[in-house]
Amino acid sequence: MGWFDGWFGGSNANSDPLRKLDPKLREFLERESPIKYNASSQSQSQAQPQSQSQSQSQSQSQSQALPQAQQQDPSKPPVPPESLFPDGRYAHLWKTYKPLSAVEAETKTDSEKLHDILEAYKERRAAIGRAALENCADQQAAWADCMKSGSWSARATMCRDEVRAFERCYNAQNRLLKALGYLSVHGRGPEVDEEIQMRADELYQKMLAQEKAIEEAKREGRPIPQFRSVFEEGAATAFGSTGTGDLPEEPSAETLAAWKKKLEKLPEEEREAEEQALRAEYKAKVQMATQVHNIWKEQAKEREARKAEGKDTLIDKWNSFVSSITGR
Repeated sequence: MGWFDGWFGGSNANSDPLRKLDPKLREFLERESPIKYNASSQSQSQAQPQSQSQSQSQSQSQSQALPQAQQQDPSKPPVPPESLFPDGRYAHLWKTYKPLSAVEAETKTDSEKLHDILEAYKERRAAIGRAALENCADQQAAWADCMKSGSWSARATMCRDEVRAFERCYNAQNRLLKALGYLSVHGRGPEVDEEIQMRADELYQKMLAQEKAIEEAKREGRPIPQFRSVFEEGAATAFGSTGTGDLPEEPSAETLAAWKKKLEKLPEEEREAEEQALRAEYKAKVQMATQVHNIWKEQAKEREARKAEGKDTLIDKWNSFVSSITGR
């Protein structure tokens, strides 16, 4: 009745696929084949995935149980995020771990710190320019298309209208980004600055729509509509501000007079944005000066400590002499 087993999948149906061969042929195949066949290997291979899945489930349950046990036992050291073992293994080796950035920050000299502050200020200004270019990509593309395939009259004037539209967009976006505090807070998440960039583009489009509505009202003889300023209360400071320490946050009288002269040279519709940008740029400069001032204060404390211990150097004596002359 073995053929019933072949039909209905009996227990010996697939146990040995070579059972029906001639004994001599089977002996030849077993002798010449590079892979030695064993009837029991198939049953072992079928049982192996089940054992692997059981072992994986057991390891997962153990790995999940270990962090829970670690949370219940406060005496064990916490697992740092840099560790590759969330179950708590080798956590004691990470007690004194410090990231490379923290080590480099601690070992930097004062001159290196000052250099980093100045470079960060320059990089911020360059990043604002790049963000303004991204927001004016449409105007820049229109300028390029005009130079390539524009009309003869437009190319004869070097695409003057497209150039003016691009320059105005770039200047306006630059002012708006500064006024809204783009890259003004160190260590802030990039998603906040991306939101500021989108907000600057939104405000610029709103300004263009307002100007278009005013021009249409003048052309049709209707009353000129009144719009609220895009820099309504809280708009420029909605994304946070930076502290300035001991330095003044308000500009001096000379600075305000210089701003007034600069604003008088601009059109009426651009003065408010320029004023907000000037104030934001002033705050960025004050922040940079505050960082430099804090470094000088730390230097003075270290110099006084060495002087009290009688370990002041020639450079310390020279700095004290210069401070007594300049009054700094």
